[in-house]
Amino acid sequence: MKKKINYLDNRKESYKTSRNVFISFEYAFRGISYVFKTSRNFKIQLIFAVSSLMIGFLLKINLSNYVILIATIMSVLILEILNTSIESIVDLLVKKEFSFLAKISKDTSAGAVLLASINSVIIAVYIFVPKIKLLF
Repeated sequence: MKKKINYLDNRKESYKTSRNVFISFEYAFRGISYVFKTSRNFKIQLIFAVSSLMIGFLLKINLSNYVILIATIMSVLILEILNTSIESIVDLLVKKEFSFLAKISKDTSAGAVLLASINSVIIAVYIFVPKIKLLF
């Protein structure tokens, strides 16, 4: 019974906004940590992100291209976090029952991540191919 009471106490507090900015940052980092621990795709995207940054360093891309690369990486990671959030909310609402609207919600949020990922490949090709061509 005590566990149920703690859950209800936490539930009552979940709608409130933290008045302490440091605690707000802690919550945000917990969210990022959760996605890192639970999302295979987020880990894959981080591996590609670090690899892209290292390739950019090795190819000596200019600062403006680095900014474009970092902004592109961040957009993919942000969308993956939002995708995880949307999927969690949908799962919470529909439980283990099939819902066509839930499927649409989950599929479209995954589609947003896919489009951002395709965009990141296009940008990487645009930045890296001219530098790679100079090596040959």
